[in-house]
Amino acid sequence: MLTAIDPSTGKVLHEYPPMDEQALDAAIGRSETAYRSWRNTTFAERAEVLRKVAALLREDIEHLAPLMTEEMGKPIKEARGEVEKAAWCAEHYAEHAEAYLKTEELGSDATRSFVQYLPLGPVLGILPWNAPFWLAFRFCAPALMAGNTCLMKHDPHVPACAEAIAKLFERVSAPADIFQNLPLETPQVEKAIRDSRVQGVSFTGSEKAGSIVASTATSEIKPVVLELGGSDPCIVLADADLNAAAPVISLSRMINAGQSCIAAKRIIVEAPVYDQMVDLLQEHLSRLQMGDPREESTDVGPIARQDLRDNLHRQVQATRDAGARCLLGGEVPDRPGFYYPATLLADVTQDMTAACEETFGPVMVVMKAQDEAEAIAIANDSPYGLAAGVWTTAERGVAMAAKLETGQVAINGIVKTDPRLPSGGVKRSGIGRELGPHGIREFANAQQVWVGPKQG
Repeated sequence: MLTAIDPSTGKVLHEYPPMDEQALDAAIGRSETAYRSWRNTTFAERAEVLRKVAALLREDIEHLAPLMTEEMGKPIKEARGEVEKAAWCAEHYAEHAEAYLKTEELGSDATRSFVQYLPLGPVLGILPWNAPFWLAFRFCAPALMAGNTCLMKHDPHVPACAEAIAKLFERVSAPADIFQNLPLETPQVEKAIRDSRVQGVSFTGSEKAGSIVASTATSEIKPVVLELGGSDPCIVLADADLNAAAPVISLSRMINAGQSCIAAKRIIVEAPVYDQMVDLLQEHLSRLQMGDPREESTDVGPIARQDLRDNLHRQVQATRDAGARCLLGGEVPDRPGFYYPATLLADVTQDMTAACEETFGPVMVVMKAQDEAEAIAIANDSPYGLAAGVWTTAERGVAMAAKLETGQVAINGIVKTDPRLPSGGVKRSGIGRELGPHGIREFANAQQVWVGPKQG
């Protein structure tokens, strides 16, 4: 069974039966059938569907947002923001997909030669629980606008969210089966990946699961996009505006109770302003209110699962035992649910657990660097390379960006995903890109066409 547990209480919310193999086979068959006609629709026809879905997302926000709050503990005010962002993504690709996939004329010895971007077929999206609506639309909006059909295998802990997302397409009378929800248990996923009718795989989740998905997909010679973990650095140099940096860094780390791959996890501060920055961060984090995610006043909700909370506490304890100072939080609250307070660990060094491992929760790690060179070295001392933040002058930050081993860099601002810009990682943080013009081309056939006769 796919069991959803309310992380604010630890009690079972509901259970959904998983799809059996016969139903999975039928769903993939319907996706392939739908693709044969969907691929021949115009960009305008595809855009009309996505615009209707976006409008319904906004219209039904007070029903959709609480599904996330109940199933994975996202504070209600953040949940509403996520639904809005999902709608924006759908609208963005409805507006810009045609330009992103415009035929490119390239000179050669042909009378005419060009590259055109064609759809591939049914694409499987394997998604995590931490942003159920945003990640679904980050996957499906570009894929659908490229002319593919979508099969969504969502996390088993958010079954009601998954069902609601799929029903959006039914409710706007989208062409049948262009988007389907696959309520699968994890052992069933390999069968879906290996099915010859599935032409590509998009995965967001852990490094361990991502390596399994990648090896399975590549063994079948299928394109795969991976967005995996991160231990994202945020560098604060002595010439930064500390008063501007502190609230943005605090938000970056604590949004969604710190359960974000691109959250600022290792705050690396240049020595001359280290103590001042630690004080400012402590001041901002101490204002955050932990509580019931249904309450408008809540800033930090529960961790999504007990095992995740237990692992996070292990990381905090190990880091404290190694000599870090715990200035806030660091203890499991005596209350029902899987809560963990906003925690601030200072004087963390590169060999400590919270610096070596990805921390997926409301735990901020602050490290000291003697100068810019050491800050960059610390930032790059990680198997991950998803995103980085830099606080300094704009000119200096741009120069530093080229030295950082990450897929994206935010200078004097928050690291975020944006439908207009490509997002993805290097090293063990992933393969390929999502969003922007780069993302939509990941599941498109860049077909080269040579038209004769040959020119001299």
